[in-house]
Amino acid sequence: MNPSPKRTWRRTVLGVGLTSIVAAVAVIGVTASAGTAARTVTPSNTSTPTVSGTPTEGQKLTGGHGTWSDSPTDFNDFWTRCDKTGNSCANISGATSATYTLTSADVGNTIRFKVQATNSSGSAFASSVPTAVIAKQAATTTSEAPPASATGCPSGTGPVNITNVTKPAGLLIDQQQVEPASINRGTAQVTLRYHVSNTCKQAVQGALVYVLAVPFAQFDVPAESTTGADGWAEVVLHPIAGGFPVSGKQQLVALFVRARKSGEDLLAGISARRLFSVPVKLAG
Repeated sequence: MNPSPKRTWRRTVLGVGLTSIVAAVAVIGVTASAGTAARTVTPSNTSTPTVSGTPTEGQKLTGGHGTWSDSPTDFNDFWTRCDKTGNSCANISGATSATYTLTSADVGNTIRFKVQATNSSGSAFASSVPTAVIAKQAATTTSEAPPASATGCPSGTGPVNITNVTKPAGLLIDQQQVEPASINRGTAQVTLRYHVSNTCKQAVQGALVYVLAVPFAQFDVPAESTTGADGWAEVVLHPIAGGFPVSGKQQLVALFVRARKSGEDLLAGISARRLFSVPVKLAG
């Protein structure tokens, strides 16, 4: 016997209603799971942290956070001391800022910069590659002897303070060190180091070093840097958006470098100028 029309209509409506409810519950469950997954993504390191500076006792290292995905809201910095191969690392007590000055305990070891990136879902760690093995500071003293009138150079063969360098002596910019060795579109900064000596072949402490990239407006113009007791000064350049490279065929960045004695005329005083360059390697 066929069911009455009224009863058939009720079963059909109830059947469709239950199916719709079940489907809606499933969609809500999937959406909730996706939302939960999105909220539990912790930061992920996409470019390792960096270290710049001279790996010598008494010198200052500077750490960079690298790049991270998933929007970190906070960073914690740590410096770790490792063995000569960059392994067996341990946090250095109290070294929790972006800079670290190397001590005698670091000599013979390597250093890594470790970063903790945090967002609302948690945190993750990443470390830089190890530095070169930390060297002991040279046991030299700066000569404070009065300059010899004939040469304008202080007596002795060790490093001298520029205040004791007088004419007819002059300055020489005799070495350049670059990190990285070549520049590409992804280069975030270029660390340059220059060594200044005088015409009597003595390393000069206290000289002011100025660097300008040519063509202009490719990189920022940093303030003058002062040479240390070893005669070295460090300068960091950052590319300007839209300025570097000047063309897709660019092969180098020229660098105008000047070293001078403070308080003297830029042209007539004790100073030196030299052009250097850094290779450019553009992909494609």
